[in-house]
Amino acid sequence: MRPCCRCATLDGYVGLARRSGLDPNRLLTGAGLSVADLAVPDKWVPAVAVARVLERSAKESGLSDFGLRLSRLRRLATLGPLSVVLRQEPDLRSALALMTRYEHSYNEALRLRLEEAGDLTTLRLWFEFGEPAPTRQALDFALAATLAIVRELLGRQWEPLSVCFAHAAPTSLNTHWEVFGPRLHFRHTFTGLVFSTAELAMPNATADPLLRPYSEQFLQALGSPRAATMSDQVTHLVEMLLPLGRCSTTRIARSLGITQRTLHRHLAAEGTSFSAIVHRTREALAERYLSAERYSLTEVSELLGFTAPSAFSRWFRQQFGRSPSEWRSAARQPEPA
Repeated sequence: MRPCCRCATLDGYVGLARRSGLDPNRLLTGAGLSVADLAVPDKWVPAVAVARVLERSAKESGLSDFGLRLSRLRRLATLGPLSVVLRQEPDLRSALALMTRYEHSYNEALRLRLEEAGDLTTLRLWFEFGEPAPTRQALDFALAATLAIVRELLGRQWEPLSVCFAHAAPTSLNTHWEVFGPRLHFRHTFTGLVFSTAELAMPNATADPLLRPYSEQFLQALGSPRAATMSDQVTHLVEMLLPLGRCSTTRIARSLGITQRTLHRHLAAEGTSFSAIVHRTREALAERYLSAERYSLTEVSELLGFTAPSAFSRWFRQQFGRSPSEWRSAARQPEPA
């Protein structure tokens, strides 16, 4: 099934579109949505449709910052019940961990990853639509919304050390400066925020200890996130080792402190295998890297651990029914090819 997101994601879209000289009814209908959908915040719609609406709106209005303009209209409440719980988390670390664990409660296509490396911490985000789709406006929108959430918890004055974008810089940076501040980096290896690890311990300014028990009740309504499995651990290691050309069961079993036989047994018990995880991880990474402008097809091939671009192309066509260049071309279109 196609990953979905809450209609609340497009809160404020109709008004912004009209002020930008657009016909929101036509644009929404073209993506398989309707104005009536947006009147029901908790309704779920294909996330790729939302991405296409944002991209088409930016193109037709001539506003390369359309996604950022929409992000200014977004509120923490857009996340639904999760917003109530976020307000009561004691510190930034807890809040970001909650957003990462409960991605499924507001956007099934969005991926958030919090990575600590000494004094610096990175919050990366990307989309996995499972089909070619434009991501520039959606990524700008999601990154701005994420930064706004952090600022709502810590204070409007909070600034990250760096704001990174996988895409190239727009012609005008005025809106980017207004939304993100001056520390912008384009054509980066990822889209996300970089800040001091010490800031993860900063207290949540909106938290009220007396309300914490009630927020836990809201959290239960969202359903428990899936527990971490051996497959998850292997997937994480495969992501790290593929670009190094060292992705093997021998190395992964050693990293986990178990034998290869034990590794295979655990994966079989979870209904999967090492080769299946490698294929699934490559599929997700291929979509992410092909969406980024900075990587050539040869570089994507290397990042996925293939020894030659031709091997990558054959694998990709078998998995997706089209060549990598055809996928990349289709992903740049605001409407489905």
